[in-house]
Amino acid sequence: MSESSVAWGGRVPEFVRNKALAAGATRWLDDLPSLVAGLSREWSIDVGAAYPDATEALVAEATLHDGTPAVLKLCVPRVAEAARYEITVLRLTGGQGCVRLLRADPERGALLLERLGRPLVRLSLPLRRRQEILSAAAARVWRPAPDCGLPTGATKGRWLIDYVERTWEALDRPCAERTVAHALACARRRIEAHDDERAVLVHGDVHQWNALEADGGFKLVDPDGLLAEPEYDLGILMREDPVELLTGDPRERARWLAHRHDLDADAIWEWGAIERVATGLLGTRIGLQPLARQMLATADHLAE
Repeated sequence: MSESSVAWGGRVPEFVRNKALAAGATRWLDDLPSLVAGLSREWSIDVGAAYPDATEALVAEATLHDGTPAVLKLCVPRVAEAARYEITVLRLTGGQGCVRLLRADPERGALLLERLGRPLVRLSLPLRRRQEILSAAAARVWRPAPDCGLPTGATKGRWLIDYVERTWEALDRPCAERTVAHALACARRRIEAHDDERAVLVHGDVHQWNALEADGGFKLVDPDGLLAEPEYDLGILMREDPVELLTGDPRERARWLAHRHDLDADAIWEWGAIERVATGLLGTRIGLQPLARQMLATADHLAE
């Protein structure tokens, strides 16, 4: 093992460590040095420093044997199939809309990816321009993908309901009861509306930390991977930038996104409602502040 392969020195970013601990993945944290060392040998890569702003996985700089820059991603073992779903999305997109997958080991939750440029969040662009970039990037992912083994939007809706109900109680109810009731009602309507014939491959977590510069545009990273109505991806944009959502008419954002992609504004709004509460609760659990407080405060304000 080369010295560079352990250059990150076992220093796991705080949010990744908190996510692993919340998932009960203490052993994964302990085993990271040997996992990095094994992949460094098997894939003939040198592994450098971890990116400090990762939240869902250990993500580190890597270099191929021929000098090509890459990225090594080691997923926190939270949901048994999460890494497989991400690998499936990246194989289906083939570098179009999403980052290109170079190597993968689903059993170890390991992915070797092309190295992209700066994340959108670092570019300080106006909100509307960011939404244009993100919605356009999401649309490049949307495509039929029947029988690919990914969960459906209905499955994700049921998971969100269960997660919100359990986590809201566990965190001593950090937002209003009526807010939770509204979010769950929105999720139930999206579950009922699911249509396998209309469902497409969606990224599932489209936000400005997950969009990186590439080829004169942007590619998405860290896909969750669903077969769902495309409004799901745009609902994530209703979850993000929660403070700005309260400036003027909050539903105008949903209408603008719907018009831009010829989709249903109500569906975008409803996915945003359940995702806002679920992500606010998750952020509260792992210490992602002040964003989590802002999401839940906005959710309280918008609950009908």
